[in-house]
Amino acid sequence: MTSDTPVSDALAGRRKFLGFTHGYWMLNTIEMFERLAYYLVRSVVAIYIMQADDPGGLHFTAADKGMIYLLWFGFQSVLPTFTGGYADRYGYKKTLALSITLNVIGYVIMATQTSLAGFTFGIIVLATGSAFFKPSLQGSLAQNLTSKNSSLGWGIFYWVVNVGAAIGPMLANFLRHDYGWTAVFLTSAAIMSLNYLMLFTYREFDSGADKTVGPGQVFVRTIKNLGDMRLITWLLIMSCFWLMMYSLWDLQPNFLLDWNDSGDVARFVQNSILPDSWAVETDRGLMVPPEILLNLNALLIVALMIPVSWAVRKLRTLESMIIGMGMATAGVLIAGFTTTGAMLLLGVVGFSLGEMLTGPKKNEYLGLISPPGKKGLYLGYVNIPVGIGGMVGSKLQGYVYGNFGEKAVLALKYLAEHTDHLAGKSWNGKVSSLETATGVPRTEAFATLQDVTGLDAAQATELLWNTYHPQYLVWTPFAMIGVAAIIALVIFARLARRWNDMNV
Repeated sequence: MTSDTPVSDALAGRRKFLGFTHGYWMLNTIEMFERLAYYLVRSVVAIYIMQADDPGGLHFTAADKGMIYLLWFGFQSVLPTFTGGYADRYGYKKTLALSITLNVIGYVIMATQTSLAGFTFGIIVLATGSAFFKPSLQGSLAQNLTSKNSSLGWGIFYWVVNVGAAIGPMLANFLRHDYGWTAVFLTSAAIMSLNYLMLFTYREFDSGADKTVGPGQVFVRTIKNLGDMRLITWLLIMSCFWLMMYSLWDLQPNFLLDWNDSGDVARFVQNSILPDSWAVETDRGLMVPPEILLNLNALLIVALMIPVSWAVRKLRTLESMIIGMGMATAGVLIAGFTTTGAMLLLGVVGFSLGEMLTGPKKNEYLGLISPPGKKGLYLGYVNIPVGIGGMVGSKLQGYVYGNFGEKAVLALKYLAEHTDHLAGKSWNGKVSSLETATGVPRTEAFATLQDVTGLDAAQATELLWNTYHPQYLVWTPFAMIGVAAIIALVIFARLARRWNDMNV
């Protein structure tokens, strides 16, 4: 399955800069703008969608958020399974132009629509644009790499992704607090529009695919390649890992706002050269916004991704991924089981190192085992684990957090179980009926608990934490899935030593 000789021949005459073609660096610039726009929204949109005490948010439920994220992952990460083949067939440049347009439209819809249906439609348009963007850009990038420089090349690419991911949350923090939520989405649209300018400098890279086949034949070829059970097995293993990772990223913003006391980090911020806006006064005291705390992930990757890629360049890609999965799983548990900011950041360090050893390697692995003329197709497959893991994980997140983790829900539950707030009314034990049973809206639940118990916000939070132990019920199931993925990949890596076409 592997052969990069035609690619090497095609690259021989191209101009180079720091060991890579000019086209490689131009593609990285396009990716940086796209990721900056994406993470500007993604780092805070979980708060906008469901946080009960955010005055400008949509106040949807955890189940609604789970449904939105399921569709987001479905369109963004499963659709590239099919769009990758079309990018090879019809050209990377045309596909990129389409994706940029869809992304801009999606952000504008999200900025203007506040109904569940309208906002979800904006997500779907955005995700569809991303589905065309990923394989066209990554397939084009793969045409600029060889087996000799692919490890470092994909590592640099992952580094560029996280430059956008590092800047995005800080910009989001400024925009949402100073200008409101609409400004967040419209700024993302403006940043994504910069890639129209980049397309003028874009040189089309020949995929090597047969340009005479029709759309139906491209679809058949896509499905046919998925008939390799070894490839299917690897994709399913990686799906379990990304289920765990995306659960961390998508749940942590809400979990941190509900439970984490980042006062220790806030005091450090105040006594340092860091921006004072990173320390925000809340009902529980001075805290650091979740998008700033979690941004350590992207900052670490920006600082360490290239050295880490160089350090593991001689490791088999499968071996690197196994080590990375172990570190990421440990980081998830450390970050999820604590209520203090400093320990959370320690967990972020763990799963960030794990991500550096796993994320770029999945791209590298499929880029190396893909046959000539099928780079876009195979790098469309790389999104399957993200899609399956994200979709299944989104539903699990909605159920787990909506029933066992959200502070507003647990406040209602405490009112029903431990006070006389029901006033003779009965509760059937279902979370969905808590608002009706208690007569308290979810958005007012925590404030009502404080009134009833006479506790301040910090004390009421501690009461709910010690009563319901959300850390164990929320994070343990996802960590167990991560452990299962590690064991499965160890077995797969041993078997792969027998397969020359997959032993990379």
